[in-house]
Amino acid sequence: MKNLIVLKVITTVLAISIIFSLFSCLNEDRIDVPPVKVENVYGNYKGRLITMQGDLRTEKIVDFKVKKDTLTFSEFPIKEIVTAVVKDPVKVQSALTAMGKVKYDIKYTSVLNAEKNWVELTFVPKDLELQIPVDGVNKKTTVTLTAKQKGYFVGLDYSLRYVLAAEQITVDGTVLNPFEAINFNFPYCVKTN
Repeated sequence: MKNLIVLKVITTVLAISIIFSLFSCLNEDRIDVPPVKVENVYGNYKGRLITMQGDLRTEKIVDFKVKKDTLTFSEFPIKEIVTAVVKDPVKVQSALTAMGKVKYDIKYTSVLNAEKNWVELTFVPKDLELQIPVDGVNKKTTVTLTAKQKGYFVGLDYSLRYVLAAEQITVDGTVLNPFEAINFNFPYCVKTN
């Protein structure tokens, strides 16, 4: 009888030890995401831009800045927009050179999630106004930009992710048709300061 009680105690102690070992392993695998504040979003960024229009896809690195309620590009990516308006590759390059850098601001609002591990950004893009020089004449171009989904600043790696789309282009008062939307995907942008 005494041996049976000792055996039960040893079995119970072993079972409890195994359970605690399993839980400690599970806790080691859990990733603790550091808390963030809305202010953590502010700063200068460098990010990957994937531009897609139909079957065409390009990638490049872009820079932008985020302040209290505005995301600012000192050089917005306009090549695909100019290509949609001008068509001729030689004239596209001439137009891009003549236009230089195009600054563009996007207003946004932000909300911190309950766990404080990410910030949700709701973008409110305004129309982008361009003067595209073609054959000695400036074509007044209005690009309707939208944000079809919210952006996110993630506490896990302090990265910013968002998507914009050029859904319509109007040239000298006429809607460009046919036109396939241009998607500007920013899947991973990191702060440089």
